[in-house]
Amino acid sequence: MSETRPNVASMPVEEFPALKAVPGVVHGFLGRAVGLDVKVDRAEAMERLERIHRTFREKQGFGDRAFVFGEQVHGCAIAIVDEHTSAPVPGVDGVITASPAVCLGVYVADCCAVYLVDPVRKVIGLLHSGRKGSELGITAVAIERMRTEFQSDPADIIVQLSPCIRPPNYEVDFAALILEQCRAAGVTQVHDCGTCTGANPDLYYSYRMEKGKTGRMLALLALQS
Repeated sequence: MSETRPNVASMPVEEFPALKAVPGVVHGFLGRAVGLDVKVDRAEAMERLERIHRTFREKQGFGDRAFVFGEQVHGCAIAIVDEHTSAPVPGVDGVITASPAVCLGVYVADCCAVYLVDPVRKVIGLLHSGRKGSELGITAVAIERMRTEFQSDPADIIVQLSPCIRPPNYEVDFAALILEQCRAAGVTQVHDCGTCTGANPDLYYSYRMEKGKTGRMLALLALQS
């Protein structure tokens, strides 16, 4: 039986109102590729998704930019990147840039993609934050790096949380922990879509609910040229 070839135009692409309202920033969140079999190991699933993810980047206007993402090891290390940075960046779960020649990316399947935008300093960050990364305070680490490296004022930073797994489908509400860390760091513009990946299998991949045999959603963030 031939494999169904999903059309990216029919994929559930999300944009978040808080980020759409920011001039000079482009973003997106691509959900489940309906019709694509990803009940395989991670490497094979990512290979099957590669064409769809590449088409998504092109559709969002990122086709000619350096695509930079971290290795995603469930830690709290952050890298400052530019168009010369090779991906995946080893040992990091977060990437920050001030270069409009870069498209930041994060792959998630229950973990949260945390978008950070400083419209004053024109600096952006994108983080992979699941239970471990959230407990290690990756969002707080990223906010501090933006402050020290780019003189960002936390009060200017806009934070957006993507869909992620939440209670009762997961025993820890790490989204709430991310929100607490943002507020403790002085961020006042914090937005959470509130969507649970585990409760919406038609729209999102869920590592927990699908017992590890699943695909990955793709979060994208870039500065306009």
